[in-house]
Amino acid sequence: MVDAATIAEGVNLMWVLVVTFLIFFMHAGFAMLEAGQVRTKNVSNQLTKNLLTWSVGVLIFFLVGSGVSAVAGGGGYVPATGVGAANDWVGWLFGAVFAMTAATIVSGAVAGRARLRAYVTYTVVLAAVIYPVVAGIGWGGAGLLTGDGLFGSVFGTGFHDFAGGMIVHGMGGIAGLTAAWVLGPRMDRFNDDGTTNVIPGHSMTFAVLGTLVLAFGWYGFNVGTAASVFTVTESGELALGAFATVGRVAMTTTVAMAAGAVGAALVAWARTSKVDTLYVANGLLAGLVAITAIPDTTAWWGAIVVGLLAGAQLPLVFAAVEKRLKIDDVCAVFPVHGSAGVLGTLAFPFVAAPGTLSVGVGTAFLAQLAGVAIIGAWTVGTTAVVFGALRAVGQARVDPDHERTGLDVSEHGVETYPEFGADDRMATDGGWGGRDE
Repeated sequence: MVDAATIAEGVNLMWVLVVTFLIFFMHAGFAMLEAGQVRTKNVSNQLTKNLLTWSVGVLIFFLVGSGVSAVAGGGGYVPATGVGAANDWVGWLFGAVFAMTAATIVSGAVAGRARLRAYVTYTVVLAAVIYPVVAGIGWGGAGLLTGDGLFGSVFGTGFHDFAGGMIVHGMGGIAGLTAAWVLGPRMDRFNDDGTTNVIPGHSMTFAVLGTLVLAFGWYGFNVGTAASVFTVTESGELALGAFATVGRVAMTTTVAMAAGAVGAALVAWARTSKVDTLYVANGLLAGLVAITAIPDTTAWWGAIVVGLLAGAQLPLVFAAVEKRLKIDDVCAVFPVHGSAGVLGTLAFPFVAAPGTLSVGVGTAFLAQLAGVAIIGAWTVGTTAVVFGALRAVGQARVDPDHERTGLDVSEHGVETYPEFGADDRMATDGGWGGRDE
């Protein structure tokens, strides 16, 4: 006789693993997106940071971070090494890919001038403490922001973030902006008279490829969070689990993604009479970020509105960060992940489908606003402390000569494109190349 509970557990675990693998593949998207937006002399450095974000970060999250998250969620310190049942490690891995997504966002903001050791140090702290605290208070059973925590007592509802629009992406974008501010801009980015110089990335092709890989993985991020395929009824029969929610999440994710690209394209065209390709790509991502907190409750029209607003704000916020704040956010991580994540999270009660709010619109908005403020303050404070300490001891930023030469050579001893390198004679795929004397 087939046991329905065994089938349900097996299929549900497989579902979680499949969507986890999709989310892991987003690292390929981040690598290509960021590599495309930096200069040729910094490509290998950016790729190395992405590789080490996963490799160092996931080990730290396994050994320390998941336990810290449990404490922040109102429980005891139980690291992944002590969870017991092997099936529990499936849940740990699902949480780990979310943690590493938050971590890798920061690398794009500090590209071109951060020491590798500084970035890895920050990744260790983020994976061990900064992100686990945010995840614990937001998603833990009795965390500060949950319905069973302080927010439930104060607002009668918890902070709503379905798949990490603020807890993952908003946090990562705010951390990236803070780190970029502490480090200072790349050389020649700003002039003494206050004007700015555009430093274009080396490959629009890589940037767009990375965008589409990220969009593909995002279905695991959002749709995968509704992580139950089957349930078992009281009579012992199989029944569909969260697939009503999955349908709404898939629809709103897709619609917001498309609207984000359109919103960014329209604003770019209105400002310059040109449709900037990179703005369209990043606008698509901003639409995805904005809907990530609320895809389970948003009406179809709300997904379009949120996506359009997220895409539209991207060129405007990027210009404000660049021209007013004078912060060199290389890969636009704040307008893509930070401000878009905040926007979507705060939009929650205003675009919700009928019957999806448990409290009034005003109360729900106040809960969302308070949650955003707490996560933002924690992220700014902890990130500023880490990068400030590294800067104080002279370990945050590469030397000016190394920055001018490029981080590929100075930090890694390699050239991503050796046929365009500085050596007089260098072996390339096409034979020996060099410069005339």
